[in-house]
Amino acid sequence: MNTVTSTNNKQTTETDFLPLQGTDYVEFYVGNAKQAAHFYKTAFGFQSLAYAGPETGMKDKVSYVIRQHKLTFVLTTPLRMNNPIADHIYKHGDGVKVLALKVDDARSAFEETTKRGGLAYLEPTVLKDDNGEVVLSGIHTYGDTVHIFVERKNYNGVFMPGFREWKSTYNPPSTGLLYVDHCVGNVGWNQMNPRVKFYEEVMGFRNILSFDDKDISTEYSALMSKVMSNGNGYVKFPINEPAEGKKKSQVEEYLDFYNGEGCQHVAIATADIVATVTELQKRGIEFLNIPASYYETVLERVGKIDEDLEPLQRLGILIDRDDEGYLLQIFSKPLEDRPTLFFEIIQRKGAKSFGKGNFKALFEALEREQDARGNL
Repeated sequence: MNTVTSTNNKQTTETDFLPLQGTDYVEFYVGNAKQAAHFYKTAFGFQSLAYAGPETGMKDKVSYVIRQHKLTFVLTTPLRMNNPIADHIYKHGDGVKVLALKVDDARSAFEETTKRGGLAYLEPTVLKDDNGEVVLSGIHTYGDTVHIFVERKNYNGVFMPGFREWKSTYNPPSTGLLYVDHCVGNVGWNQMNPRVKFYEEVMGFRNILSFDDKDISTEYSALMSKVMSNGNGYVKFPINEPAEGKKKSQVEEYLDFYNGEGCQHVAIATADIVATVTELQKRGIEFLNIPASYYETVLERVGKIDEDLEPLQRLGILIDRDDEGYLLQIFSKPLEDRPTLFFEIIQRKGAKSFGKGNFKALFEALEREQDARGNL
């Protein structure tokens, strides 16, 4: 199978039964939300937004909400054992639980997806306070990950009912992170096609790009990937499945340490990747190391770019081009001690693709890290 690009990745309003307005928030289940919030503020430049816990009537957990431009993270910790959140963290470590999607009608989103085979996670629920109401509903996707549909058109509060404004005297400056570009899921052997079918049939997404093990492989490992996009292109979920190789692939390593399927990485957009990555490195974020040989021929492959090559090479930023432009991207090392969740920073200069030309360099960098951990 060769790379396939859909010629039409848009759906009309009439045929799009699940119109999405983008990512509302990403919720992480973590062992210590207070410390995690401090880390994301310090290292990534998020600002304090909202808090929920015993003081707001939430007795079994606490959540800290942080925001940077249109990027919102929720960090949630259980307060007691024998709790589904505690069980999730015990099994998976810190990781993504909720990929929340902004909708105009959460009840309709739930009805349309469940009648098409989606497994209910949260029945339509109305949360109210003096600032209005938020309607939530949700369905399961791969592994223990869920999608929550968020309808907030009738709400003027800081985040949602049950949360209070979180004011902090410690607010480090932004690093230029703007919004979620895409979120990548790792699924098990032979689970790619069922997950693709789920997004097509239950959520009305389209498969806009496909990569097989010839596209994404090195001497030692390989994987397959399909990019799923909603009708307006605001929400994209690439799905990765391991493929046979001489040694263990990065997807297999993730599945082993996460104990199942889950969100491998969140790709975050920036308008100036050199400035963003420079600042992130100053704050202690570590990125994969790219060999100097990559930069000897990269401009022959991608053509003229606006940026100077020297800072891109110094920072380890990758470059790729498609028919509509080019992109700049870089991948962090895992954010946890388990080699699971990491982040991608991406700047698009017209390109709509996902860096196919960088796969080999990226995978070899990942394999060096795996080998150092003894997991290749």
